[in-house]
Amino acid sequence: MKKILPIWLLLPLSCVFAAPSALDQFPDLATFPDRTAELQQILDRKAGIPGGIYRITSPLLIQLAERKETAITPEHGGVTLIMDGPGPAIRMLGSHGGTADPKSFQPKTWLERMPIVAGIEIIGNHPEADGIELKGCFEPVISKVAVRWCRHGIHLVERNRNVVISDCHLYENAGIGLFLDDVNLHQINVANSHISYNRGGGIVVRDGNVRNLQITGCAIEANMPGTTQPTQTANILLDVSGSELDKSKSIAEIAITGCTIQHSANYGATGDATMAEGGANIRLRGKDLAPIDSVTISGNVMSDTTNLIDLDRSMDVTISGNTFFAPKPANLIVTNSQRILVNGNTFNPREFERPGTISFEKCQDCLVTNCILNDFTTKEGSIILRECDGFQIRGNTLTGCQSGIVVEKSKNSNIHDNLFQRFDENEKRISVIESVGINVRP
Repeated sequence: MKKILPIWLLLPLSCVFAAPSALDQFPDLATFPDRTAELQQILDRKAGIPGGIYRITSPLLIQLAERKETAITPEHGGVTLIMDGPGPAIRMLGSHGGTADPKSFQPKTWLERMPIVAGIEIIGNHPEADGIELKGCFEPVISKVAVRWCRHGIHLVERNRNVVISDCHLYENAGIGLFLDDVNLHQINVANSHISYNRGGGIVVRDGNVRNLQITGCAIEANMPGTTQPTQTANILLDVSGSELDKSKSIAEIAITGCTIQHSANYGATGDATMAEGGANIRLRGKDLAPIDSVTISGNVMSDTTNLIDLDRSMDVTISGNTFFAPKPANLIVTNSQRILVNGNTFNPREFERPGTISFEKCQDCLVTNCILNDFTTKEGSIILRECDGFQIRGNTLTGCQSGIVVEKSKNSNIHDNLFQRFDENEKRISVIESVGINVRP
């Protein structure tokens, strides 16, 4: 069955999301000379770029095989590139076609090692302008780079290895902040960066073969439409659902730790409106042939999206030690998944009245343990299992919630040692409906 993509994926991003352009900051931009050829010559000489503001109209091409060691940095002062044409402001092409295993390297590849882009700003002035594109690169480092008002901020394509992205600002781009676009990529660290207001998603991995993605210490927020229009994007989106018959396209071994991940649903909306309805902080979309696999989500603060975490066709996911608040409506939705561990988290709507639901449907062998659920307003069940098998729900504290634990059409599960505080005496703590093998103990 052919997958139907969301409408925003079918249209050019410029038709769906309206971002500012460099003209807003530089109204006399038309008088700026085209400096593309000049800058290309500077880079071909392996020289630093003199401080200044440069308008370019086509990509600055870095062929690593021709230049060996590479660093694109300012010679002095600050450097701003205004991309006034289609494509990336900087396109870096390497020749690595192997893996991260040293035995897979050709000798020439070692001469291309660790190309660096650092200390520059890129501003877009074209609907198809991107910031930086990497292809075939080994050990690239992008650091202290700002990209705004482009389509995509940093775009990784085809094959790369051992990528480091740190201390960057990817802000208010019409498309995606960091886009792993059908790329074969193992080992990538994303750290200490602000990735915000990118209307097509913050960090998006779509298809490809991706392993060892580590996202840590980042502020990731409002990476979805800035309107009430529905969306299926997310601040962090891992998605192989569009290649459901291709097992080679898969995502696994992911760590998301120590980040603040938030917006938009409640804040910025008026009345009962929901901003970016359907958006999530973290959304995993696997497939039956290759579920999203081996993911740790730990030590984050997450808030203010429609569903704070949304998992489908995923397995071996640990969600531990996180703080959740301001869902609209749900904290956690898990479907068609296995071995999901939810442990030691706090869930609190905070200044809002919200349903706050934690729900599992058609899932197996999962644990919900040692969590605190506070002031969930849902009457349907604060923790819900539907058509599930092999669950343990234990050691949780539900305080001030308007409903308890609901188990429906499920089997072979244990529910015990949960504490219900400030609970309506007329509400049932644990409801078991059309289920078998459910062991309930206060």
